[in-house]
Amino acid sequence: MTENTDTRRQRLEFNKLQKRLRRNVGNAIADFNMIEEGDKIMVCLSGGKDSYSMLEILRGLQKTAPIHFDLVAVNLDQKQPGFPEHVLPEYLTSIGVPFHILEKDTFSIVKELVPEGKTYCGWCSRLRRGSLYGFAQEIGATKIALGHHKDDIVETLFLNLFHGGKLKAMPPKLLSDDKKNLVIRPLAYCRERDIETFSAIKEFPIIPCNLCGSQDGLQRQAVKEMLQGWEKQHPGRIDTIFAAIGNVAPSQLADTDLFDFTSLTAAPVNLEDMENRIKVVNE
Repeated sequence: MTENTDTRRQRLEFNKLQKRLRRNVGNAIADFNMIEEGDKIMVCLSGGKDSYSMLEILRGLQKTAPIHFDLVAVNLDQKQPGFPEHVLPEYLTSIGVPFHILEKDTFSIVKELVPEGKTYCGWCSRLRRGSLYGFAQEIGATKIALGHHKDDIVETLFLNLFHGGKLKAMPPKLLSDDKKNLVIRPLAYCRERDIETFSAIKEFPIIPCNLCGSQDGLQRQAVKEMLQGWEKQHPGRIDTIFAAIGNVAPSQLADTDLFDFTSLTAAPVNLEDMENRIKVVNE
């Protein structure tokens, strides 16, 4: 009896979690017009919890959406030593999702370019992005979906603030510099803790990154720990910071390209009007 009650409770909790994730993804898609009729979405699948969850949620929305769109999963095999090449093809075949495995030896390039003791993330991300952007054109994808979530976006804001001197994060929708690719982040409204729980329950075949994930002293990890500390002390802090990204007041910052500070002038003082007001007050 107890076991049945526990099972029922777990199922209810999972249903609530799944609905929350789908609602958040649906709202992000609607707010930023991420997916349109006839789109071919290239879902970038790394083998991590975020991209697996993104694909699963998009598959669910695909069945109920009022528009038609196609999904194709793409994995970039960067030729990292020990990478289990069979995992993703077997998983994607089992769930019936069309896919491509793009093989590019970016691992060797990153190892050659990055000095000993430095982190690989910058070069790795740049090379990976270039390969995926080009491949999207080859397969006729109209959008490229990346698995960055709300926590990633807030972390990026602080990384740019602390280390780049820029008030800049990750936009939920982005036009690439060459104007040829539209990048979308359907998980932009989703919290990492929800994705972790969802991924664990779904038992996705996670492939850990042994390129950058094994390095110590990553700036992103330090920022993540800082934010987690804030969140523990003040629950909801990350949601509040994320809300601020979409609620910008240019006149309250100091960017002269965003706001014309040089033309600001105070209204001229009308002495006669001021004297009349003083008389009325005195009377």
